[in-house]
Amino acid sequence: MKLTILGGGGFRVPLVYGALLQDHAEGRVTHVVLHDLDAGRLSAVTRVLAEQAAGVADAPEVTATTDLDDALRGADFVFSAIRVGGLEGRANDERVALAEGVLGQETVGAGGIAYGLRTVPVAVDIAQRVARLAPDAWVINFTNPAGLVTEAMSRHLGDRVIGICDSPVGLGRRIARVLGVENPGEAWIDYVGLNHLGWVRALRVAGRDELPRLLADPDLLGSFEEGKLFGADWLRSLGAIPNEYLHYYYFNREAVRAYQQAEKTRGAFLHDQQARFYAEMKNPHAPALKVWDRTRAEREATYMAENRETAGAGERDEDDLSGGYERVALALMRAIARDERTTLILNVRNRRTLSVLDAEAVIEVPCLVDANGAHPVTVDPLPDHATGLVCAVKAVEREVLAAAGSGSLATAVKAFALHPLVDSVHVARRLVEGYAEVHPGLAYLR
Repeated sequence: MKLTILGGGGFRVPLVYGALLQDHAEGRVTHVVLHDLDAGRLSAVTRVLAEQAAGVADAPEVTATTDLDDALRGADFVFSAIRVGGLEGRANDERVALAEGVLGQETVGAGGIAYGLRTVPVAVDIAQRVARLAPDAWVINFTNPAGLVTEAMSRHLGDRVIGICDSPVGLGRRIARVLGVENPGEAWIDYVGLNHLGWVRALRVAGRDELPRLLADPDLLGSFEEGKLFGADWLRSLGAIPNEYLHYYYFNREAVRAYQQAEKTRGAFLHDQQARFYAEMKNPHAPALKVWDRTRAEREATYMAENRETAGAGERDEDDLSGGYERVALALMRAIARDERTTLILNVRNRRTLSVLDAEAVIEVPCLVDANGAHPVTVDPLPDHATGLVCAVKAVEREVLAAAGSGSLATAVKAFALHPLVDSVHVARRLVEGYAEVHPGLAYLR
């Protein structure tokens, strides 16, 4: 079975390959094709993968190419993890937004809109190529903003594109752990929303909802990441555990101030960190896997550091530093390729799941997965406060898609202006002007 990884020179690719190395069952991935526009990055990651595979007799074959069409032909699965504009683009997204006093995070607020505007046209082109060159392939999208990009691709690939994210998985795992659930896989996680905008409303074990026990215990609530970020009182008020990215909404002023006062934004930090990694990898004698693993540990430990500092949450728990999206990707591929039925929280078309959104809107919910793909599970309606936020952000996503499809500058301004975290039409106009100056990929807006 052939897996093509778009963004194959990306830093997190070894996580995916490491998961594949642990799969020895029949019907596993036997050939991995890495595609990237940067041959140097491809070379660096290929070296890391070669060291990972040392001593593994049935390790998947790895090839690398800068030719997209060649990479896609014959693929059974396509894993999309591209970053249009690179980490320099992410750093610019943050800088332009913070200069206007609004959030520039890569998936939330102004930064997410800018990232979406330059990513959607590229993602649509990929979807069209997949439909032409590998019509039977399944596309697993991790490219951010994951829900928005998945919806853009679904207009050309239908249900054969599925978005994944490790945030809901990590959240469910942490809740299960503090509740003493021995096997998190036995727990049913009632999670619903959009990508990076969802809530756990129940965690059922043997039919019993254990979440009320967590919400009633201040010590338990204060013992894991989201409890530290949001505070016990706010979680009890919500009656749910929000995805960590909702910290940017519920504590927006504090988050913006922390990012403005930080020595470097997250994008700038990662840009410099990964530049050092790829530079070090130019030394043919450098221990590739060791260098990568050291860099990865630093990356994970500093994740959302400004938010945790604002909340007084301290450092991340060691158990939360092991990633997770690669496991979701592998579980999804297994379920489809082998008809190993499972339940995963995924980004898929709504159908009739949330009545406040139309059937084509991509949402993030538990899905039953089998050989025919991912099928969203019926969920209870969202409370009013969550419905308002979900509908507002989905409306912004639709304006981003419209602007990317038409090239309309006015529609792009509208997307920024309608976002709950952008507080002025004048700010929206300045944001579009600022992003157009630093991003050649937005030259299509007129």
